[in-house]
Amino acid sequence: MSCDFLELANSAVQTLHPYQAGKPTDELERELGISDIVKLASNENPLGLSAAVKSALQEELCGLTRYPDANGYYLKEALANKYGVELNQVTLGNGSNDLLELIARAFVNTENEVIFAQHAFVVYPLVTQAIGAKSVLVPAKNYGHDLDAMAAAITTKSKLIFIANPNNPTGTFLQQDALYAFLAKVPETVLVVLDEAYFEYADPALRGNAIEWIKTFPNLIVSRTFSKAYGLAGLRIGYTISNAQIAAILNRLRQPFNCNALALKAAQTVLQDDQYLQDVIQLNNAGMADLSAFFSAYGLDFIPSMGNFISVDVQQSGDLVYQGLLQEGVIVRPVTGYGLPHHLRISIGTETENQRFKQALIKVLKLES
Repeated sequence: MSCDFLELANSAVQTLHPYQAGKPTDELERELGISDIVKLASNENPLGLSAAVKSALQEELCGLTRYPDANGYYLKEALANKYGVELNQVTLGNGSNDLLELIARAFVNTENEVIFAQHAFVVYPLVTQAIGAKSVLVPAKNYGHDLDAMAAAITTKSKLIFIANPNNPTGTFLQQDALYAFLAKVPETVLVVLDEAYFEYADPALRGNAIEWIKTFPNLIVSRTFSKAYGLAGLRIGYTISNAQIAAILNRLRQPFNCNALALKAAQTVLQDDQYLQDVIQLNNAGMADLSAFFSAYGLDFIPSMGNFISVDVQQSGDLVYQGLLQEGVIVRPVTGYGLPHHLRISIGTETENQRFKQALIKVLKLES
């Protein structure tokens, strides 16, 4: 091959490393010949699809020869009614990750800076680098966001701030009064994306509703997803709620038909299924309590989490322990790339899946009771 195509790529892309998703069960089965596999790596919903969603998807199959509604009217209407906003404030995406990138591409250029916290979602620096902007990484405070330091990092070149609440992969949570005070310090010309992918798992008494703040802070964009608590990770559907003008700008860049017909129907259906959501949260709360007690019993430090996952210090190379767990047919997530080389992130599973993980970790770490 005479042409080095890497040299043809944009300079920012040449050194970009792709996002590494959790290892699929099929891949582990191919590699090790293991069939009884537990995957607790990708913060997926272990409860399975809502029965109402299964029925709705079956009805939708007959219409798949047609394009979906490009504007997602009925899902937007359902979201607008649920959160008390106008339809023109809602933007739909192929998962919320699609929208995080869309926001950056719409508003940030190579002369700008993007601010985010240490140990925050890896997509923030990936998107920033891909568009050739400057990343401003603010050191974490107790594994979470240091809002005072983030406010101090704002300069005339700042254009966008990413805040994940709860944060992935640490599960840390920012109190509403602290967030509000931070937003009051941010110039209106700097957009703030509040990434609430795990919003539904947070304590209802603490989480508030940041969507109400958009009236006060028109530079605020709230991002949420149906991939986690609503169990639609495989269909890829998420949304943002923002100032209507921001939403209109995002729609200029949004790909036509970026949300497929099944995803739109499933999201509209599960949004109304309050019992399903309650069951998901109940299962998660029980699993979180179980794993927290397990780690405490064996003297393993962990980061208290408001998500559907928990990060634990395994007191040695997390990558090596991860490999050992794979041999036991248990897939978790090493977080060395997040600056946590001794931690593993464990998604909360079913009672049976959690038990498999505990047994495997005892064996790999040679823990003594």
